[in-house]
Amino acid sequence: MTRFAFTVEFDGRPFMGWQRQAHGPSVQQAIEDAIHAVTGERVVVHAAGRTDAGVHGLAMRAHADVAKPMTPFRLMEAINARLGRQPVAILGCEEVSDDWHARFSCMGRSYVYHIVNRRAALTFEAGLAWQVKPQLDAAAMHDAAQVLVGLHDFTTFRSAHCQSASPVKTLDRLSVEREGDRIAIHAAARSFLHHQVRSMVGCLAMVGMGRWSADDLRDALEARNRAALGLNAPPDGLYFVRADYPA
Repeated sequence: MTRFAFTVEFDGRPFMGWQRQAHGPSVQQAIEDAIHAVTGERVVVHAAGRTDAGVHGLAMRAHADVAKPMTPFRLMEAINARLGRQPVAILGCEEVSDDWHARFSCMGRSYVYHIVNRRAALTFEAGLAWQVKPQLDAAAMHDAAQVLVGLHDFTTFRSAHCQSASPVKTLDRLSVEREGDRIAIHAAARSFLHHQVRSMVGCLAMVGMGRWSADDLRDALEARNRAALGLNAPPDGLYFVRADYPA
């Protein structure tokens, strides 16, 4: 049995999320079915994190244990061939030690959220970014975002369906950058709560529109109450970009 680590890119639009679901297609199922077609084995593909329906991945890390003798390159090529026209691609594959785990060995996760700040409708980026028509003050958004950096109880920014044992998390980075009509919000932490990034982005957008101030964002955080949330951003603009592991 060999443990293979994968780097996975996917367009989340056709999927119910990463995790296998009974009521619709998932990224996990697509890869597991492809591995079964290649090896005849029913394996479980573990990922660095779960993503919601419609959320995308640029470099999700995952692993699976495979009994059939194969080189990493051959396995990667075979999986990609079996994935067919599904918007999932294995970008990298390598052998790792038996104690390496895509989720439990992960020391940090990073996301980016893309906003297109314009009035004209999205064309080829529909479903791949959040269109916000009112002009956003990205500098005000960035300044307010620093309220959320550090160790906090993020109950306000946590989905009611979150399965995390605790709402207390340490947010290492939350930055807002504008280039033309595009705004990128970068978030990094050891781990995130369900909907945490989308909830933070939604509230920062309210700051950018002038509906909230940094103090309003702080009040929402300190309320520790989901009812205090201003806005939950849609999944369209959210991308998993990196998982960090010990050297």
